[in-house]
Amino acid sequence: MSAPGRLLGLAQLSLLNTAPPQLVAIAAEAGFDFIGARVRAVTPTERPYDLQPGSPMLKETLARMADTGVTVRDIEFLLLDGTDQRGSWLAMMEAGQALGAASLTVAASDPDTARLADTLAQMAEDGRNHGIVPTLEPISYQAVNSIPAAVVLARAAGCSIVVDALHLNRFGAVPGSQQWQDLEENLDLVPLLQLCDGPAQGPADRAALVAESRSERGVPGEGGFDLAALVHLFPADVPVSVEAPSDSTVARLGELGWARRLREAALAVLAPVSTERASAAAKAVKA
Repeated sequence: MSAPGRLLGLAQLSLLNTAPPQLVAIAAEAGFDFIGARVRAVTPTERPYDLQPGSPMLKETLARMADTGVTVRDIEFLLLDGTDQRGSWLAMMEAGQALGAASLTVAASDPDTARLADTLAQMAEDGRNHGIVPTLEPISYQAVNSIPAAVVLARAAGCSIVVDALHLNRFGAVPGSQQWQDLEENLDLVPLLQLCDGPAQGPADRAALVAESRSERGVPGEGGFDLAALVHLFPADVPVSVEAPSDSTVARLGELGWARRLREAALAVLAPVSTERASAAAKAVKA
């Protein structure tokens, strides 16, 4: 385990062009406990990864997992746009079940809240047959772009929420804000925390927000986000996944070099919180 009581993972977006079998191997060599796997391409330019039952890539990924002990905790990514996407998410759930994943990350561009709630409820029902819970990610440039909006939908549909440090900061869920309090009151909905960093002041327009989110995030602990407060907010058993894509740095350091740097940086963020909690627990026992 990468940090006391805390599983640490490597998100697919951190190495988007690395196929899942290789991502498992790199994660293992860098010291991660799990990965997130992209079982469905999000954009037309992405390299698709066929992880459906019976596929050679699934077989290779499972073999690498068995050899290394690295698991797949979450799969991604589906943007709910108001159309009938049930066939897509069922296929994703089949792949996720084969990989042993627990959650499927979705976001929403559908502005019709009632329709979106029905979609999430159907996903949650379908997910029960695959051992997978839909996990809604509020994203700063999509229709669901706040903690309160995500909480209402998740409670109604019976799904979860994934918290991403980048988007929290970009839609203003920072320490001292009402959204921070909303998050603190609904931690039971969050099975996974995603870490990255960036400038405290975000991009000025949607196109720049998208570019930052998909390809140029910062190394945890090297930007303007209050990651210590964020990590401290969550119980020690909530896993952390490092989601920090940087096309330019991967080109310079290579895939394994980037993975190692992200793990070291994440541990530097997590370690003080773990130490503080261990000290507090020891004092409580003595008292």
